[in-house]
Amino acid sequence: MLAGEIFEKVAGQGLVAFLKSRIFQPLGMASAGDWPPGDPADAVAHTRYALGPPRPVKREATGWYFAAGELAMTPSDLAKWDIAVLEKKILAPRSYDEFTHEMRLANGNYTHYALGLTLGDLSGIPFLQHGGEVSGFISSNTVYPTRNAAVIVLSNEDGINLVGPLARQIASLVLLPEQPEPVEKDTQKVESVLAELQKGKLDRSLFTDNANSYFSDVNLQDSKASLAALGKLKKVTFQSENLRGGMTHRSYRAEFEKKSVLLNIYLTAAGKFEQFMVMDTL
Repeated sequence: MLAGEIFEKVAGQGLVAFLKSRIFQPLGMASAGDWPPGDPADAVAHTRYALGPPRPVKREATGWYFAAGELAMTPSDLAKWDIAVLEKKILAPRSYDEFTHEMRLANGNYTHYALGLTLGDLSGIPFLQHGGEVSGFISSNTVYPTRNAAVIVLSNEDGINLVGPLARQIASLVLLPEQPEPVEKDTQKVESVLAELQKGKLDRSLFTDNANSYFSDVNLQDSKASLAALGKLKKVTFQSENLRGGMTHRSYRAEFEKKSVLLNIYLTAAGKFEQFMVMDTL
C-alpha cells in the first residue's frame, strides 16, 4: 500500500493507469485492470466455514485493494506477463536483476524474498513465485526461468488448500523427469523383510555386512517389541527414489493396523540392502 502511494506521488499518475500504458497494453493483456471490475460474468467468490459447504462471499470495501490485490485478469493474460518475464521484454537488464535479487537481512540471514517475489526451487529447479488472496479468491503464479516455463493456478474458493499443491503437482509432471516405480517384486521384498522384523527375525543373506552389523540382537528385540504392538501389517507403499553414493535410495510408507511408519532404504548395485531403517512419524 505504501509502495503504491509512493509510486503515484513520484509518477504523478495512477498506478493502474501506468501499468496499463506501459505493461498491459504493449503485452496485449486486454483483461488486466482494477479489481473489482464488477462484471456480472465474473466468477463468484466462495469461502467455507470449517469443513462446511462453499458459501458466496462479498468483496472487500472500495479502496481496500489499492496496490495489493488490486489487479484482476484472466490466466491467459497473466501468462503473457510470465512470457515477458522469461524473455526479459519489459524490464531493463539492471531492473530485472534488482527485481529478482534476493534481499538479505542485516545479520546476513536469507529471506528467500526479492522485490515482491518469493524465491525457491522445485527439486533444484529455481523459481520466482507470487500468490494472491482476497476474500473468496486465491492465486498462484510461478515462473521457472531456467526451464522457460510458468504455472498459473487461479481459484474462486479460499476455503481449501488447492492452488499451491496443484501448482507444484503440475510443475512436477511437466518439469521433473518421470521416475519409474520399482517393480512389484521389490516392494513385496521390502514388505517381507518388514514382516520378519515384526517377528524379530532377519534373512541376513539379503543384507550387506554393514547392514548385518546394524541389526544387532538389541535391534531385533526392539524391532519385534515395537512393531508387534502396531498390529497386522496392511500394506507397504513406494514413496520416492533417487541415486546417492553409488546406491539406490528408496522411501516407503508402511501401514499397520494401529500406525504408519516410514522406511528409509539403500540398495547396492548387487541388490542387497545397505540400509533398512524403520522410522516413526509424528
